[in-house]
Amino acid sequence: MPVETIIGAWVATGLTLFIFSFLYKDNPLFKLAENLYVGVSVGYTIVKTYDTVIVHLIWKPIVENGEWALLIPVAIGTLMLTRYVPKAAWLSRYAFAFIVGVGSGLAIPRVISSYILKQIEDTVRPLMVMVPGEGLTFTMNLLNPASSLNTIIILIGVSSVLFYFFFSVEHTGPGKAVARTGILFLMIAFGAAFGYTVMARMSLLIGRLTDLIEFTDPSYGRPSLWLLGLTILTLVVMGRRRPQGEPPEPH
Repeated sequence: MPVETIIGAWVATGLTLFIFSFLYKDNPLFKLAENLYVGVSVGYTIVKTYDTVIVHLIWKPIVENGEWALLIPVAIGTLMLTRYVPKAAWLSRYAFAFIVGVGSGLAIPRVISSYILKQIEDTVRPLMVMVPGEGLTFTMNLLNPASSLNTIIILIGVSSVLFYFFFSVEHTGPGKAVARTGILFLMIAFGAAFGYTVMARMSLLIGRLTDLIEFTDPSYGRPSLWLLGLTILTLVVMGRRRPQGEPPEPH
């Protein structure tokens, strides 16, 4: 087993256990791991941004390939740094205006295409499909996104949700039933989104627990067992220490 792999296993195990120690209570071990994680993440982001933007997108294309037109975006980006100079801070407005304008121009068509036109396309899809040799058919297969039954469900869901947010008509009588149907579809959508988020977090937890189990192997030096005992001992010692200035307990 390579030495660097063993060291990596010990470090990963220790930081994982320090993070899990928050389940007991907020403690210095958790804060150490949290601050270390944030610091390393920021440092990695800075280095990666420097390598990607400064070296590969600015220095090499301009100096080595002679793409002098890139000096224009470099100048616009440099104007953003004038925010740190109070007398010249007004120059940064031009850079921010350009970035917001270009960003909006690129984002708005994509949002319209993805969230509006695509939704309309799926909503107005024909209920019956033309199949060669069979003519018009009505498919009931829910596993097929293009099935006729799914088309009906999407149509009912979109219509009822839109009606729920249409406040110009009082939701009474048949309208109340339609609005409640819209609420049902909204709850299903929110529940699915929340479930997806929970499953993603559970996947991360399973990954960490898998590593902790793997690192109990003697080839790694059993860091999971040793560091687990050390973490518990440290928490017990810190828990028994009386905060500074706290009066002793009366006998």
